[in-house]
This record gives sequence, C-alpha cells and structure tokens, in this order.
Amino acid sequence: MRKKVKKRTTIVFDSRDREFLDRLISEGKESGIKSFLSKLFDIYRSMTIYDWKYPGECYSGISRTAFFAQENLQTLIDFIQKDKRREVGRKMGEAARISITSSLGLKQVERKNWSKILRRLRIFGYGDFILQKNIVIVRNPFIPDLEVLTGFLEGILDCNLKTRTMTPPIILEAEKEKV
Repeated sequence: MRKKVKKRTTIVFDSRDREFLDRLISEGKESGIKSFLSKLFDIYRSMTIYDWKYPGECYSGISRTAFFAQENLQTLIDFIQKDKRREVGRKMGEAARISITSSLGLKQVERKNWSKILRRLRIFGYGDFILQKNIVIVRNPFIPDLEVLTGFLEGILDCNLKTRTMTPPIILEAEKEKV
C-alpha cells in the first residue's frame, strides 16, 4: 500500500490580507496561518457560499439568520415568566430544528446525527458543544439563561434533558425516552 504524501501549497496574499493575518497572529488571536486556514475551511464546509445573499443576508436552510447581541437576547428573556422559560426555549429549538435539519439534509433528528447538529450550532455561535454518549456539555453558551438553553436544546435534539450543572461548562444528560 502506498503511503499518502501531504501536498504543500503556496498562497500569495494581497498585502491587506497578509497584514490582517499577521496582526491576528501577533495579537495572539490566531496561532498561525495553518490554524487560521483550517478554521476557514471548517466554516466554508459548513456554510456554503449559496447560504449568503448580498447585501448582508444569510440563510441557514430555509431560515434567515442574523448577528444578534447576547444583551438583546437577555432583554427578551427578562420579559418571559420564569416558569415559562423552558417551554419558550423548547419552541425556539423546535423552530431551529426545522431549519438545521433542512440545511444538513436530514429528514428527522436521530441521536446518530446529534454531533452534526451541535457542530452547526457551534458554527452559528451558540457555544461550544461536546457530545459524550448521552451527555451534552455546553461551554460558552450564547443563550444566557439555563432554562431557555436547556429547552432550546431539548427542542432541537427532540429529547428531554436533565441538568447536571448550573454554570458553564453546563452538563446536560439526555433521558432514554422523550416524555
């Protein structure tokens, strides 16, 4: 069997792009050119150019998406009664599920696809998600309220989750059967 040889590529950046990249590296925001390009490829694979419309419109599946400040989300959450937050989060997750499953080409949510769904949420800025069997670990969650976040993930993953920790990293355990 032949050993696969890694290919080297030379990229010529225009001066503006190279200065930008050098600044990111010098400020410690990027460790180097390779890691920067790997992130770009990761995002490009997840969001094709066809998801973007000009000027400033982005679609995920059938849903238009936008950058939204976490402070604005917190303001909205503040107007939701505490005993309704999980239910509101669940409805938000159900709506997001339709869009994400459409963009990923999934007919329905199954546990075997959870990692793909959580990866898409990470790319959209919802936080860092780690899936370990029936445990979902959430670091740096965008949704600042635990009840709304838990409901959101229940709606998008179509399951019931039990909260194991109250502060990030948040640990949620999927129950065997949805009630």
